Amino acid sequence: MKLAILSRAPQAYSTQRLRTAAQQRGHDVKVLNTLRFGIDLSGPEPDLQYRGRQLSDYDAILPRIGNSITYFGTAVVRQFEQMDVYTPNTANGITNARDKLRATQILSRHGIGMPATTFVRNRADLRPAIERVGGAPVVIKLLEGTQGIGVILAPEVKVAEAIIETLHSTKQNVLIQSFITESRGRDIRALVVGDRVVAAMRRVASGDEFRSNVHRGGTVEPVELSADYEQTAVRSAQIMGLKVAGVDMLEGNEGPLVMEVNSSPGLQGIETATNLDVAGAIIDYIANQVAFPEIDVRQRLTVSTGYGVAELVVHGAADLVGKTLGESGLWDRDITVLTLHRGTTVIPNPRKGVVLEAEDRMLCFGKLEEMRSMIPERRRRRQKVRRLPKEPIPAPVEAAAS
Repeated sequence: MKLAILSRAPQAYSTQRLRTAAQQRGHDVKVLNTLRFGIDLSGPEPDLQYRGRQLSDYDAILPRIGNSITYFGTAVVRQFEQMDVYTPNTANGITNARDKLRATQILSRHGIGMPATTFVRNRADLRPAIERVGGAPVVIKLLEGTQGIGVILAPEVKVAEAIIETLHSTKQNVLIQSFITESRGRDIRALVVGDRVVAAMRRVASGDEFRSNVHRGGTVEPVELSADYEQTAVRSAQIMGLKVAGVDMLEGNEGPLVMEVNSSPGLQGIETATNLDVAGAIIDYIANQVAFPEIDVRQRLTVSTGYGVAELVVHGAADLVGKTLGESGLWDRDITVLTLHRGTTVIPNPRKGVVLEAEDRMLCFGKLEEMRSMIPERRRRRQKVRRLPKEPIPAPVEAAAS
């Protein structure tokens, strides 16, 4: 295949390893500076310029987009997607992972274990927010920090309030998270490729440092993950829309707690710790996908007029509870169940014999009107647009004379 690695650091370890692994497998690979692209929307089809010239054809790209160029970098990746060039990490997936708040919101929606987290902006809300995550000590995180930068441990409530107020005064947005005492100075990085973990390491902080990042002086060691940790890592990457990701997890008393999903994970630490060819695993996965690429099902299916994708919840009092999918009557209403979510379990392409339970979530494709009719009635606003009143903006009330 012809592969482009999008990177502004051609001499970085990760970029060199990926390029070497591709060359060793006989692929045509080039490292292209992300900032030298130009998005061309002037013609009848989406196109890209590189260094002022029309870009040649590529089978796949591997984005290595840095924090500082997220907006432009994801725009370039999105343009490749519009040109039907395969990428393991979509622009949407990179954007989701890059924003810590957005990532936390998405993962929490799918029942992924994480440290208790809050996000507030008003000074009066700070102390209640800290109490909601269990009180001091708390971890304060900048939304766009990386490599451990912008992660602060506040030992007391007053210290936490002072730090957050200072960061807010500089227009920084921060997350407040509970401090997981049992994992102090240790975490796990799992490297996910496709639907499996290809390598994993434990990172241990140096001295009194609570951040275990290698860039902060932490040490690494290989680790064998239990099925629970592997499943959590793979599900987290898939939920974020990433096929190549580094998933960072804390070892909590009750199981894995996801801290972050990284869309451009470094390879030096994990290859050194495990002595595994992680770069080669990434290249092999991309080559296999080029031969049989996955597509954005929601985007493709929602272009049919009157049809779309929706999630239907089986409510406790609903007639569907206890019935099989075959007895549900969904197929008669032109509704196909693509995936069934039951707690943390995912049942893809469920058969007609599956018995529905309360709180099951069905990802369906079908007639939108039919699916809307299955949602419990809510009070709806008038559909008709009324005329403005004679005085659309009330006259201000004059203050009474003192």
